[in-house]
Amino acid sequence: MLEKIGRIAVGRPKAVLITASILMLAMVAVGIGAFGVLKSGGFDDTGSQSWKSQQAITAEFGGEANLILVVGARTGGIDSGAAAQAGQTLTQELTADRGVANVVSYFSDHSPALRSTDGREAMVLVRVLGDDNQVGKTTDRLLSGYVKDGPAVSVQAGGEAAVNRNVTTQVSKDLATAESIAIPLTLVLLILAFGSLVAALLPLAIGLVAILGTFAELAILGRLTDVSVFAINLTTALGLGLGIDYALLMVARFREYLSQGTSVPDAVRGTLRTAGRTIAFSALTVAAALAALLVFPFYFLRSFAYAGIGVVVIAAASALIIMPALLSVLGTRVNAGRLPWARNSSQSSAAPAWGRLASAVMKRPALMALPVVAILAFLATPLLGASFGTPDETVLPTSAPARQAADTLHNSFQGNQATAMQIITTGPADTSSVATYAAKLSTLPGAVRVDSSAGSYARGAALGLGPSDAGMANTSAQHLTLFTAADGHSSAAEHLVRAARALPGPGGTSTLIGGDTARLIDSEHGITARLPYAIGWVVLTTFIVLFLFTGSVTQPLRALVLNTLGLSASIGTMVWIFQQGHLSGLLDFTARPMDTAMTVLLFCIAFGLSMDYEVFLTSRIKELHAQGANLHDSVSEGLARTGRIVSTAAGLLAVSFFAFGTASVSFLQFFGLGCGVAILIDALLIRGILVPAAMRLLGRSAWWAPGPLRRLHDRFGVSEGAVAEGEAQPAELIGSAQTTR
Repeated sequence: MLEKIGRIAVGRPKAVLITASILMLAMVAVGIGAFGVLKSGGFDDTGSQSWKSQQAITAEFGGEANLILVVGARTGGIDSGAAAQAGQTLTQELTADRGVANVVSYFSDHSPALRSTDGREAMVLVRVLGDDNQVGKTTDRLLSGYVKDGPAVSVQAGGEAAVNRNVTTQVSKDLATAESIAIPLTLVLLILAFGSLVAALLPLAIGLVAILGTFAELAILGRLTDVSVFAINLTTALGLGLGIDYALLMVARFREYLSQGTSVPDAVRGTLRTAGRTIAFSALTVAAALAALLVFPFYFLRSFAYAGIGVVVIAAASALIIMPALLSVLGTRVNAGRLPWARNSSQSSAAPAWGRLASAVMKRPALMALPVVAILAFLATPLLGASFGTPDETVLPTSAPARQAADTLHNSFQGNQATAMQIITTGPADTSSVATYAAKLSTLPGAVRVDSSAGSYARGAALGLGPSDAGMANTSAQHLTLFTAADGHSSAAEHLVRAARALPGPGGTSTLIGGDTARLIDSEHGITARLPYAIGWVVLTTFIVLFLFTGSVTQPLRALVLNTLGLSASIGTMVWIFQQGHLSGLLDFTARPMDTAMTVLLFCIAFGLSMDYEVFLTSRIKELHAQGANLHDSVSEGLARTGRIVSTAAGLLAVSFFAFGTASVSFLQFFGLGCGVAILIDALLIRGILVPAAMRLLGRSAWWAPGPLRRLHDRFGVSEGAVAEGEAQPAELIGSAQTTR
C-alpha cells in the first residue's frame, strides 16, 4: 500500500494536493458544527444506583434541583420588606418560566432550611429541564437574566447546572489561550529544529489537517451518540502534537535522502517505505492504547477514545498521503528559507550525542540506570497516598461565580443542598414507615437533617415538612433528602452513603440513593470494575505490536516494565502537585483529590505516546540487528538515528500539552502538565538511558522467542526493512553513529 501511495505521490502530486484541499474545506464546513452538538456531561455510569435514582426522581417528581440561586439582602436581613419582595418576584418569574420545574423557594414556604444561619441569605431551588445541551442553553439564559446585583438583593448561582456552565465557558477560554501560546511557540521551535522555514511549516500543516478532520468526526459522532465537549481539548493538543511528530519523521528522513544525492522521486519512495511504515504502526499503537477507554461506562471517557483514535488515524493518513505529495512538489525547495546560522551547521549534530550516550550507558548499564530508576521511584511515591474524586466546583478558580456560590452554600447554610443525598423508594410505603426510616437516617454519623414527605428530621426529632418535597406530584414512590455538613468528597460523606445504602427501605421497599457523593462512589466503582479489561487490552496490544516489530517476547515485557515505571513517576508527580497542592499558589488552583477519569485518561494517552516512541526506537534497533550489527552497535546506532527525532518530537508535543498549564480549570491543568511530564520522562530518561541499559543487561535474550513464534514473525513481522536495490541509504546519521563504536 505504501508503495502505491509513493507512486501516486510522485506521479500525480498536484492531484493529491487538490483533492486534499477540497476534503479539508469539507472538514471545515462540517467541523464548525462540532461545538453545537457536543455535551458537557458524561461523568455518570448509566447503570449505577445513583444514575437510576436521578432518573427515577426525574420521572416521578420532575427531577431534583440542579440550579441553586442564593439571594442575599444588600442591607439588613433577607426577611426585610424590599429583600423579601425581590425574592418573591424572582420566585414568581422562575415558576412561570417554561424551561424550569419544581421551583422550591424560601420566599414561598419560609422553611428555615432554606435560610442562612445569619438570616441574610436564602435559597431558591430550581430544576432546569432538558438534556445536557438544553440545560446548558437554559442555564445561560437564566444566569444572564437573574444573576446580578439589584437595589435590594444580589443573586448568585450554584449547583450542578451553574458549575457545568462555568466550567464549559472557562474551558473554551482556556483552549483559545493554550492554542495562542502553543502554535507560535511550536513554529519557532520547528524553525530552530529544521533550520528552514518551509520545512518547519510542513509539520504544522499536517497538525492542522488532523485537528480539522477530527472536529468533523466529532461533529458527525455528536449527532449519533453522546460526545463530551472536553474531547475538543485532546483533539487540539494531540492533533497538533502527533501531526508534528509524524511529519517531523517524514521530513527528516526525506532531507537525509536528499543530502546523499538521491533523486526527489526516489527520496519520496524511500521515505514512505522506511519512515512511512514506522508511522503506520506507531499510529496503530497509540490508537490501540486509546481504544482502552471504550470499555468504561462513561461517555466522557469514551469521547476521548473517539477523538484520540480519530486524530491519530487522520494525522497518520495525512502524513502518509499529503506529506509525500508536498515533498514531491517541493523537492529540494524543502530547505527554502534556510536560516543563516543553519547553512553551515550539521543537521544531525545531536545524533553523535545520542550515540555516545547509548554507548556510555551500555558500558556501565547498572551504574547509569540505578540513579534514574531511583529518581523515578521517588517521584512515584506520592501515589501511595493518592485519593480520587469527581469534578465539582473546586476545579474552578475562587473567582468563578459558581465557585463563590458554592462557598456561600457551604459556609452559610446548615447542610449543603448541592451535596445532599437523594433517596427514592422503588415502591409504595406508608407515612409511618417513611417517618421511621427518615428518623433512622437522621441518626447516621454525619447526617444533619432528613427531609421527606413524612416530615423533616434532625437527630431523630421531627421538624416539619421538608422543602424538597413541596409541590411534588402524588406518587407511590417516596423521595427523601439527607443533608450532611461533610464535604462531598470526604471519607465521612462516603461512609454516610454506604451506611444509608445498608439500611432496609421503609415498609420493606428497596431504595435508590443518589447525589454527588453517591455518584463519586459509583463512578469509582465503574472505573475500577472495568480497569482490568482496559489494562489487559493495553498489555495485549503492546505484546502484539512489539512482537511484530522485534520478533521477541522479552522486548514487550521490557517495554511494559519501563513504561509502567515512567507513568508511575508522572502520575505520582501530579499527586504531589494537584492533590497535595505544592504548586497551588503558582498555578492558582485548589488542592483536591485526583480526578479519577482524568487519571485514567492520562494513563492511556501517556502509554500510547510512549509506545509511539518505543516503536520509533526499537524498530530501528531491530533493523540494524537483523542486518548483522552486534547488540552494542545496533542499540547505539539505533539511538543515534532516532534520538534526535524522538527528543525533538517529544519536546514539541510537550509544548502543546504544557500550554494547558495556563488554564483556570484545574483538571485541564492536570491533563496538560501530566501528559507533558510523562512525554519528557519517556523520551529523555526511558528512551535515552533505561532502554540501552535494559538491552545491555538482557544481552542475547533481548531477541529471544520460542521457535513457533519466530517462524510466525518471519512471515508476518514488520520493520523498516532493508534498502531497495538501487536506492541510496542515508549515511549522514550512520557515519556519525559509527564514530561511537
